Amino acid sequence: MNKNLKVVQLSRNSPMHSLDITFSNIRKFIPNSIDVKVFVPRYESRGVFKRLAIIIESFFNQGDVNHVIGDIHFSNLLLKKEKTILSVLDCGSVVRLNGLKRMLLKFFWYTLPVKKAQHVTVISEKVKNELLSLVDFPEEKITVIPPCISIEFKYVEQKNFNSKNPTILHVGTNYNKNLIRISQALRGISCVLDVVGELSVEQLQALEDNSIEYKNSEDISENEMIQKYIDADIVSFVSTYEGFGMPILEAQTVGRVILTSNISPMIEVSGDGACLVNPLSITDIEEGFKKLIGDDNYRNEIIRKGLINSQKYEAKKIANEYVKLYMNLSKLK
Repeated sequence: MNKNLKVVQLSRNSPMHSLDITFSNIRKFIPNSIDVKVFVPRYESRGVFKRLAIIIESFFNQGDVNHVIGDIHFSNLLLKKEKTILSVLDCGSVVRLNGLKRMLLKFFWYTLPVKKAQHVTVISEKVKNELLSLVDFPEEKITVIPPCISIEFKYVEQKNFNSKNPTILHVGTNYNKNLIRISQALRGISCVLDVVGELSVEQLQALEDNSIEYKNSEDISENEMIQKYIDADIVSFVSTYEGFGMPILEAQTVGRVILTSNISPMIEVSGDGACLVNPLSITDIEEGFKKLIGDDNYRNEIIRKGLINSQKYEAKKIANEYVKLYMNLSKLK
């Protein structure tokens, strides 16, 4: 009797992340012939000794194929190279840093782990290009596999668009999510800005200075997040940097119009199903919001194209891409 292929997915010890949701959905569509085990180290990725412990723990929890899926790239340093896949979500941390900190992060999170992997997956062409600029690695051993949309996200028809005082859902408050420029662009536009994420003092000041009516929530469940998409008239995701841009697809799947950036990877991810604006231009962002609020035909066409685009990212389709990789690596001696 043939035994099942044992695949170990190594994930970081941290609060639930969008990546964890993505792979929990993917696992539902992995065939029974592949036995997938999720290994989570006892320690968080903090400090030298805990990271050494993660490396050792990972060594003792190998499978026929090992897949590092969390931001613990270094955990593969003692794994069997010919049986190891490394998934890289973005290179933003290295791109932003300078000096010694950048050098150390580049070496231990990218150069060494990539060299210790038989194959690497990235979530977009942009991440692939960034990674190749950092590490000398055969391009043919890098596969672009985007995240999948959670199966909990489903289309909900929007009964009435509130053009007088729309609810604008703004997803994320990190530096790259561009909330301050969004606040400036919405000055004078009647709306309610629904911000998800922890607000900084500077962001709060910008909201106040621009007289923005807003509400705020953080650390919400997936179901609560889905409801926010349903309740929104417009979704705002005008980011200055992303490895992918999952909120674009989530908005499209639910059937809400999305305003996003005219830069990669947002251009490719949105697939003509978004209003694209320059994330560095307050005027351009403002005009984008006004067009979505005032032009019913344009808005409805964006929603229609978005629904079609989002179908490319269904969990079953993405799971099949990983299954191919697992099977290919299992054949290597």
